[in-house]
Amino acid sequence: MSAYSTLEKRFRRMNALTEASGVLGWDMSTVMPSGGAEARMEQLAVLSGVCHEILTGAEVGELFDKAVEAKGELNGWQLANLREMQRIWRHATALEGDFVEAKIKACKRCEMVWRSARPEGDFAAVLPTLKEVLNLTQQEARVKSEIFGCNSYDALLDHYEPGGKSARIDAIFDDFSSFFPDFLQNVLDKQATRSKPVMPDGPFPVAVQEKLGREMVQAVGFDFNHGRLDVSLHPFCGGVPDDVRITTRYDEADFMISLMGVLHETGHAMYERNLPPDWRLQPVGAARGMTMHESQSLIIEMQASRSPEFISYMAGKAQHAFGASGTAWSVDNMRGIYNQVQPDFIRVDADEVTYPAHVILRYRLEKELISGNMQVEDLPQAWGDGLEGLLGIRPPNNRLGCLQDIHWYDGAWGYFPTYTLGAMAAAQLFEAAKKANPEIPQALTRGDFSPLMSWLNVNVHNWGSFLSTDELLTRVTGHPLDPQIFKKHLKARYLDS
Repeated sequence: MSAYSTLEKRFRRMNALTEASGVLGWDMSTVMPSGGAEARMEQLAVLSGVCHEILTGAEVGELFDKAVEAKGELNGWQLANLREMQRIWRHATALEGDFVEAKIKACKRCEMVWRSARPEGDFAAVLPTLKEVLNLTQQEARVKSEIFGCNSYDALLDHYEPGGKSARIDAIFDDFSSFFPDFLQNVLDKQATRSKPVMPDGPFPVAVQEKLGREMVQAVGFDFNHGRLDVSLHPFCGGVPDDVRITTRYDEADFMISLMGVLHETGHAMYERNLPPDWRLQPVGAARGMTMHESQSLIIEMQASRSPEFISYMAGKAQHAFGASGTAWSVDNMRGIYNQVQPDFIRVDADEVTYPAHVILRYRLEKELISGNMQVEDLPQAWGDGLEGLLGIRPPNNRLGCLQDIHWYDGAWGYFPTYTLGAMAAAQLFEAAKKANPEIPQALTRGDFSPLMSWLNVNVHNWGSFLSTDELLTRVTGHPLDPQIFKKHLKARYLDS
């Protein structure tokens, strides 16, 4: 067996264990009783330790040397797979196995404390475990930055957006921050000249919301033979490509929060389901980083599902589901609701215009925390100051402020910028899709996502990690990530329409 084939076998075994961890993690976040937390932390830590051992054995470095020497015998996909294997291996060998297990336990412990602290807005309760997570994350960042020859933040960012650089993100976000205040005010001024949309009266029973949500995600193409829809404190997409788990949360006073949330997670799920099957359990067969992953959720939720065409379809379905009638359920009113811009506290419920401000705030805060320029005790105050500076509002409590997202408490540092980078990529991809197939908007009036999904399958999903984010965007749209297209989209939807 060649060195490359031996590496493929090793990675297949490791990724199968990683998928098992993913399903255990889903269970922990949805249905596991709280009394199982300690045992589950031990299980996840041990699985991570075993995966680390598979990657870091003394013989693995020799296998890579031999595989590189014989790379002339490999085809394009195998070469890309070898590249991705090496990147993952470099991350793994930067850390000791004991450290990996300790960090997993610390993150899961902190997550469980967060789950009880968030509803009460009790930041003090989670502070000790969050400090431990941040300390371990800072240690990881320092070690990797020395090995990779980059700054600490970029060392963490590479895990979520391979090859991503904070210097480029700074430039993109600074440019958007300059554009944002005047644009937001112009949008709010235009809205003020129109009648305010009327919110439909609830209550909206959870069972009916769930039924409507299932109908909508099936319209996108979600296959319940290969996935589930459940409830969690924070909506997410997990599981594995053959068994994708999506979650949402319900509010009986507002069915729209859940509906758009589940459509968002379905975008993630469809990406996972349609990754290249020939490269299952290999690094090149995985999603191409979180910028591309977020682009797939946002092309469904923001680009397609908030389009005038789809809202005209969805309005009728919602009216029928809840047995309602009246002006509040008209297509024009529904369009007004779904495209209403209003600065608010919760990121996952934010409108398309103000959402990037939430992400920019978190990005700037986590950079300060990772660098040590800010202490974690100062997070609530810094959060309030930052949100007030960006959106002119200050959260009245920590539940609506720094406790609302799971990411830092679960150890995901370096993740946040990919949300807005993904929104920019989504606008770029949707524009290209409509040019390639002008029938896409008309199909959405019938609730038919198949033309859009077929285009995404061919041009995004089936490429896995064969190309970098910018290479993939260039191949599909003619150029790398272009934030100006996102601005153009926002102007067209919120000012020119």
